[in-house]
Parts: sequence; C-alpha cells; structure tokens
Amino acid sequence: MPQTVRAVVVRSKDAPAEVEEIIVPDPGPGEVVVDVLTCGVCQTDQHFQKGEVGDDFPYLLGHEATARVSVVGDGVTHVDVGDKVILNWRAVCGECRACRKGQAQYCFDTANARQRMTLTDGTELEPALGIGAFAEKTLVAAGQCTRIDDVGPESDAAVGLLGCGVMAGIGAAINTGEVRRGESVAVIGCGGVGAAAVAGAVLAGAVRIVAVDIDPRKLERARELGATDIIDSSATDPVEAIRELTGGFGADVVIDAVGRPETYRQAFYARDLAGRVVLVGVPDPSHMLELPLIDVFGRGGSLKSSWYGDCLPSRDFPMLVSHYRQGRLDLDAFVTERVTLDDVQQAFETMNRGEVLRSVVELDAR
Repeated sequence: MPQTVRAVVVRSKDAPAEVEEIIVPDPGPGEVVVDVLTCGVCQTDQHFQKGEVGDDFPYLLGHEATARVSVVGDGVTHVDVGDKVILNWRAVCGECRACRKGQAQYCFDTANARQRMTLTDGTELEPALGIGAFAEKTLVAAGQCTRIDDVGPESDAAVGLLGCGVMAGIGAAINTGEVRRGESVAVIGCGGVGAAAVAGAVLAGAVRIVAVDIDPRKLERARELGATDIIDSSATDPVEAIRELTGGFGADVVIDAVGRPETYRQAFYARDLAGRVVLVGVPDPSHMLELPLIDVFGRGGSLKSSWYGDCLPSRDFPMLVSHYRQGRLDLDAFVTERVTLDDVQQAFETMNRGEVLRSVVELDAR
C-alpha cells in the first residue's frame, strides 16, 4: 500500500528546500521502491530549486544516492528486495538509435518511474533527475537501480556519490577524455566534479595532472587526490603555466569543470596540438562562446562534451566500487560532512561558499 514518508520539497522558484510528508505509491510494472540510505547534496539540486532546469514545481530534490530495494513491481528481474543499489539517471532503453549503435551511454530515451509521488494533498511531484532521493523512500524505474556489492553502512555515503558528481568527473577523464597511460591532464575547476576528474586521471595512468582553481582549499584537495601540480589562476595565467609544465606544448587532455566561456577558452588554448578538450561543467544557458575558427581548424584534436561522464551505470558503478574496495579510489575523501534531511537548505549554502566537496544526507533506513 502507499507509504507516507518525509522528503525535501521545493514548492516554487527560489523557495526554500523544506521537509514535508509525501506519498510514495506501490511500484507498478518495471518500478521499484527503495529505502534511501544516503544522498549527496549536488549543485544540480540547487539548479532545480532556482528554476534553472525547468519550472515543473513542486520538485522533490535529491538524486545522488545509495539505497536498499524495498519493494519490486511486476517484471523486475535484475534487482531483488534487500539488494543494495546506487541510483542512476541513465536507465537505458536498449531500443533507441544510440542503443542500437552500441552507444548506450548516449541513450535518447532513458526511463523514469511512470507513476508520480505526491504531496499529502495529492499534488504531483517532479523528482529531480527522475529520482527524488532526499526522501526516506522513493519510487524509481527498475533500470535506475544499479546493484553493487554491499560495502557496509560506513561506506554508503562515499559510493552513493557515484550516482552523479563523482561519476561525472571520473567519466570525463576516463570515458570522454580517454586519458591514456603516460599522458598529461589539466583540470580547470576543482570542486566536486573537477576533483573527481583528477581522481579519474590518476586511475587512467596520467603521469602529469595539473589542477587549476582560484581557491587554495580546492587546490589542496586536488593535490591530495593525486594532482602533481597546482595553479592558482587568480595569480597566474593558467594557459602559460600549463604549457610550461608540459614542455611548452600543452596538456594532452584539458577538462573544463567550470563551464564558463573564459574557462573553456583557457582549456582550448592550454591543450597540445591534436589534444582533447572535455567540457563537463554545466554552462549557464545565456553564455556564448567565441573562438577564431582558424584556431579550431589549425589546432586539430577534438572538442567534447561529457554528459554524466558518458557512463554506463551497469558497467561503471561496479567497476569503481571495486577500485574503492581495493584502495585505488578514495571516495571517502569526497564526503566532507554528513547531515540530515532537515539540513539540506543549509548544506546548499555551505556548498555555495566552497567549504565542501560534498555534504551527504544520511537517513535511518539500514
């Protein structure tokens, strides 16, 4: 039967994120109800709050989560009650033209639950990225659940971050940028996604990893995650500094984890001839980019955008959890503080001040 649970809802543009009671229906065919264990506080949730990714208020926030399967609907076979899962927002369809080409990471018809969760008065909620995990329970499409080995409750907060930001950064390096052993990588912007890109470059075998930011705290975190060099771009021209560190040529791969025209131009000119630029920072829709077309032609290489780190959750989540368990990927380093559902609005403010890589909401279900 439907269940009433506590969840974080924002009712209108720029309204505060507040805890309210919501109704979670029984799962229908192909749907799953999960008990949420942890959920990271991601910038994307604040974009929903500000109305920057739509106006389908009220929104049920949260999407970067570890959960345990509670109830499964008809036809669900790949997860069972009791399984620990990471929630994802790329439940591939297997039928669209991208999937048929073997490029499911670009699936054009990803699935969400068909039913809607509601407020207690019956008002339908729009779950952030089709997930809505700032909640004690949430309803998702079965394909949004990626089963993982149970790493223990002390690690749930860390592995749940693979559901969005950490996967976006690691995937920008490994999947989109295709960083190879022995290459050089520069990462512009070392918040949560940029720091994860540094970690991804380490996993891929890069030998020189240059972290660029204006915040000394973020630069130090990047160094702890494996950056070989750091550049304070408020005091130094990052393009010249990256070239100097790479023999005058520029980096093989430059990842823009900020998403502004000025940082993209830095990335474009800080790469080696025939190098790769990866844009993973989400741009403001109003921003425009100007580059001399002759430079685009003459420098060769590739300019790529990375959406969710071009990941396949069924492939990448278990692999990265394995790296974590074996000590090759320090996901714990991304968990700066642990908070409750009642602290989400305050966590947004802490995030905006640059004080954390991730605040993580922990819930009571175990």
